[in-house]
Amino acid sequence: MFETRSRGRSGINIWPGFVDILATLLLMFVFVLTIFMVSQHYLSAALSGRTDTLRQLQADIQALADVLALERSDKVELAADLERLQEELAATVGQRDLVQERYAAQMVQVQQVDAELERARQRLIEAKEREAAFAGRLASQGEVLEQAQARAGSAEEEVARLNRQLAALREQLVRLESALELAEGTVSQQQLQLAELGQRLNVALASKVQELQRYRSEFFGRLRAVLGERGDIRIVGDRFVFQSELFFESASAEIGAAGRQQLAQVAATLKALAQQIPQDIDWVLQVEGHTDLRSISTAEFPSNWELSTARANSIVHFLIEQGIAPQRLAAAGFAEFQPVDLARSEEAYRRNRRIELRFTSR
Repeated sequence: MFETRSRGRSGINIWPGFVDILATLLLMFVFVLTIFMVSQHYLSAALSGRTDTLRQLQADIQALADVLALERSDKVELAADLERLQEELAATVGQRDLVQERYAAQMVQVQQVDAELERARQRLIEAKEREAAFAGRLASQGEVLEQAQARAGSAEEEVARLNRQLAALREQLVRLESALELAEGTVSQQQLQLAELGQRLNVALASKVQELQRYRSEFFGRLRAVLGERGDIRIVGDRFVFQSELFFESASAEIGAAGRQQLAQVAATLKALAQQIPQDIDWVLQVEGHTDLRSISTAEFPSNWELSTARANSIVHFLIEQGIAPQRLAAAGFAEFQPVDLARSEEAYRRNRRIELRFTSR
């Protein structure tokens, strides 16, 4: 019996099982390695695509930065020209003031000379009167007459001298008046240049504003045609007004499915119009959020400020997802402080809960 058991144990061969286990482990290792290589391939392809997209976005940003730098350069040149003209005007005005001061001083001198001349003439008149009085007593007072004639001659010489001084002063006065007229002409010319520059700037600004208004009207018209005639969507002045219920649930800043559909139409209309607007018109679509007069206080929205701002931001982010350039969008929240209806009724609350789109310039 012992011998039988010994032969049974020595007859068991475990090597084939061990080989099978090793083969199975090897196959599992090869399978895992294959999966890893395939995943690595797809991951590399995805990263390469994202890198290309990032490079394209960087190129677009650089192009926009170049356009902005060119616009800023034009504005800087205009500002420099305006500052140069203002400096020249200030210098010319200073020269004009100096000439006017000199003119006033010369006028004072002329008045003084005129006064002296008048006194000399008065003395001459007195001398002539005395001469006439002495003439009646010529026979007996010849010496006195000679003295009076001598004084009259002296007075006439003084009058002649003062006349020469007056002529010289008048000549200087003429030169000063000519210089003053020249300075005033220069000032007038520079003022005309400034006025012309200001008029050109005003005309350019007015043209841009009119062109922007035309595109705004076209945008609102297209948007009205796309969205149709609805009571909860209306145009008020330069704003397109949506009731908040179109996009958001109560006390929420998450856009619903119906709201996304409406905003997708808005984005498509805006993208089509943006391709027609010239690059030199710096337009912006401002999204404004408004709430009703009732206050809110939750962990997410401590006040209506946070709620109105979050709703405006949600719409801006959705428009960006739809392909609208971020630099063409702006978001603002006004809480309950710009109501359109001051009544405290459900209808007034509904009218005050709104989203406004304003097509304007930067």
